[in-house]
Amino acid sequence: MSAASLGKIAVLMGGTSAEREVSLKSGAAVLAALQSAGADAFAIDIGANAVEQLTGAEFDMAFIALHGRGGEDGTIQGVLEWLARPYTGSGVMASALAMDKWRTKLIWQAAGLPTPKAFLLDGNSDWAELIGELNQDAIVKPAREGSSIGMRKVHDAAELQQSYEFASRYDALVLAESWIQGAEFTVAIVDGKALPPIQLKTTHEFYDYDAKYQASDTQYLLPCGLDAEKEAELKALALRAFDVLGGQGWGRIDVMQDGAGNFWLLEANTAPGMTDHSLVPMAARAEGMEFPQLVVKLLEEAKGRSRG
Repeated sequence: MSAASLGKIAVLMGGTSAEREVSLKSGAAVLAALQSAGADAFAIDIGANAVEQLTGAEFDMAFIALHGRGGEDGTIQGVLEWLARPYTGSGVMASALAMDKWRTKLIWQAAGLPTPKAFLLDGNSDWAELIGELNQDAIVKPAREGSSIGMRKVHDAAELQQSYEFASRYDALVLAESWIQGAEFTVAIVDGKALPPIQLKTTHEFYDYDAKYQASDTQYLLPCGLDAEKEAELKALALRAFDVLGGQGWGRIDVMQDGAGNFWLLEANTAPGMTDHSLVPMAARAEGMEFPQLVVKLLEEAKGRSRG
């Protein structure tokens, strides 16, 4: 299928979430790639009037380059379902689940998949008891933000409380997760296949917003450094984690490996970044798939899929 045969493509970007600036970069890269491949593509900078914008636009398909709430959480997917327009990535349910780190963990736990111990926090939490349950080192996360926004690593009860108050500026739902000391990996999934894993190394305390988008010293190891057996185990785990959430099309699963070699699932991303620092395009290149080929493939998969 040629890019031109996909029809008129709307690249949805921007949005109103805390990840707006990253989304604008992703969308610009996707738009340029599609146009270079010969596609009839244009951008829509999604605002607070998203329903009006989409119902008033003429397009055959949508490439969702939105990140965070309002774009990655099932809401824009629902609008596109009503408009009967094919779109890239997961459907309403999987998008909503994956955006919520707490409910993602509950699904994984129910499926018997390994994910670090975690607790929901609120203003009445017993900080000393919780930090003890989490073995003194934890990471505090807004449950429904991406790009590591609002996240902090904590080491004691006072830091746990302070970090909860910080994270709650971004989301009413905040969790603290047991810290896994070890190597961090990410696995891109495209059309039912796990791409080569990437190991992430940063001089920061963890792979935070700055390490993802601004730092020049973040290392991306590809090949990832695992032996063939462990790499196959990691890819199989990532596929299973994506599938149990109902993921479709493409996504990314973030995983830690502890000192004993065990893998622990952190979170799922159903509309990963597509910037010059982004990991899915990096993994695709390792498979011989350049960026324009990747974005066209994602649209082809979306056009040929029956959504359930």
